[in-house]
Amino acid sequence: MRIAGGTREDGLIVGNVYDKYGSRNPIVKWIMREFESALSALVVKAAPTDIHEIGCGEGYWVLRWNEQGLTAKGCDVSQQVIEIARTNAVEHGVTPALFEARSIYDLEPDRDSADLVVCCEVLEHLEQPEAALQVLRQVVKRHLIVSVPREPLWRILNIARGRYLADWGNTPGHLQHWSKSGFVRLVSPYFDVVEVKSPLPWTVLLCRPHH
Repeated sequence: MRIAGGTREDGLIVGNVYDKYGSRNPIVKWIMREFESALSALVVKAAPTDIHEIGCGEGYWVLRWNEQGLTAKGCDVSQQVIEIARTNAVEHGVTPALFEARSIYDLEPDRDSADLVVCCEVLEHLEQPEAALQVLRQVVKRHLIVSVPREPLWRILNIARGRYLADWGNTPGHLQHWSKSGFVRLVSPYFDVVEVKSPLPWTVLLCRPHH
């Protein structure tokens, strides 16, 4: 599967810097296996009729869900990353029309609503995460799965592996930082939190819109 590999757009790194899903590093493989297990369990629990992944990157999950027989599409703010996702779709025998370039702030109910909306590793990059949650509330029909890095554990692990030391372990582009309880507090005004999972080092929430 093709990845962005450090591609920059408007001065920002977009997509995945390396292929974390295809890594042979045993630690990375274990961490990603734990994340995939948590996310997949929540998707099964949501039992969606269709899925829209916001911040889909190069399309890994959208393509995987379609291979599993689910109806899924994705969008990402980066046009370059979407072009990579479309290339990946063609190579997987899936229509590239599943992927569109779109900002989370520009989502519209008539066009972007889905039974399950998935938004993983997006909110920490945003200057206005509350505004993004307000938009997500308009396009989630039944369930939302949302994840962010769990702090300060994320930065501690970066420091432990000698990365981003000048920034105290903060990954470039991460503007927001939440503990597990802090993230639940952020999301709760907009959604009912149904289940919380903590695959190292993330917080993953399954939510429903307030009724």
